[in-house]
Amino acid sequence: MPEITGYAFPNDIHVHWSLMIVMYPYITGFVAGSFIVTALYHLFGKNEFQPVARLSLAASFCFLLVAGLPLQLHLGHPERGLFVMITPNFTSAMAGFGILYSFYLMIVMLEVWFVWRGEIIQTARRSRGLKRAFYAALALGTYDTSPQALEIDHRAVKVLSAIGLPSACMLHGYVGFIFGGIKANPWWSTPLMPVIFLCSAAVSGIALLILVYQVTAKLGRRVIQADTVSAMARWLWFFLIITVTLELLEIIMLAYENSEEWHIISPLLTTRLQFSFISMQMIIGSLIPFILLFIVTVMNRYLHEKVRNTLTVMASLLLLLQVFSMRWNVVIGGQLLSKSFRGLRSAYEPHLFEREGILVAIVLFVLPFVILYVFDRLLPIEAPPGAHAPDPHGDAPPAAGVSPAA
Repeated sequence: MPEITGYAFPNDIHVHWSLMIVMYPYITGFVAGSFIVTALYHLFGKNEFQPVARLSLAASFCFLLVAGLPLQLHLGHPERGLFVMITPNFTSAMAGFGILYSFYLMIVMLEVWFVWRGEIIQTARRSRGLKRAFYAALALGTYDTSPQALEIDHRAVKVLSAIGLPSACMLHGYVGFIFGGIKANPWWSTPLMPVIFLCSAAVSGIALLILVYQVTAKLGRRVIQADTVSAMARWLWFFLIITVTLELLEIIMLAYENSEEWHIISPLLTTRLQFSFISMQMIIGSLIPFILLFIVTVMNRYLHEKVRNTLTVMASLLLLLQVFSMRWNVVIGGQLLSKSFRGLRSAYEPHLFEREGILVAIVLFVLPFVILYVFDRLLPIEAPPGAHAPDPHGDAPPAAGVSPAA
């Protein structure tokens, strides 16, 4: 068989988990990473994240709506995928997605409602016809915008953030658990896998928010807050260091043990995954962004604002590529080695036009941004003029008519 090098079993020929299974953890990573930013503001009182708190919550919600679509496209009978949501099985690792996804979706929807409740009521009051009926329905029949009611909203957002943060971590850590729990595959079976997936999710989520924040600020002709960009760059650098350290520790431990698994993983990394792992993930996607973020963080006071923003954007773009390469190397790379530990399959190449092809993957990546645009038209992400958010750890209630995260 020309697609096999060495010795392999017949069922090692095909790559069953294709590009859609790569897109699934990639998109859910944006969900968890974006929610971390909004939790840093609402829960931990990091006021430098106030300009992106609403954006990060909206982005988490929009990507969450698309997170299950890659799995649906991969299934032979997509209509059966809904059963994982309504018939939970607490002994199945795969069924864990339905439990975690449903719970986290409920938490995010509630937090979105409390954050935007004041503006929903204001829009319902000044609108007429169908628009009034729509926003009145969103208000759920309550029109109380007194300082006491808005303070209750503010406290509810903090509680929901406290519940949503571990839920978001569980949602994405579960993906790493799925791979780490497959004992027959030495490239996947490691206790570090859920932690690596979670840390890389924080990297991709913060990197995406940096890009979206700067692009939307430019398009809306708004001032880019230097403190916000600098804070996100620092946290991005922090999570990048942790992620790359864990990824390298995993490889070093395998090499140091020098067991029979390493004798197949080593040629896998140096042949089949040489470009995607060594070049894209480690050098272009990790080393270069590390240097760029080091310059931005350590030499912050000596850099012009435009230079700092440009370097941060470049690092964010490369880190989005790094996280995708990591997902590719885990999902696809783990299927290229034979269970005999003596053979490798040829590299997997997705097609452009197919149900699980490149074009569909691009559509899945773009779709959350379309939903985010519609979300912004219905519930403006940018805070109303003159509005300011209360201190998340303060006791003073927000002004009447202003939503808690405005």
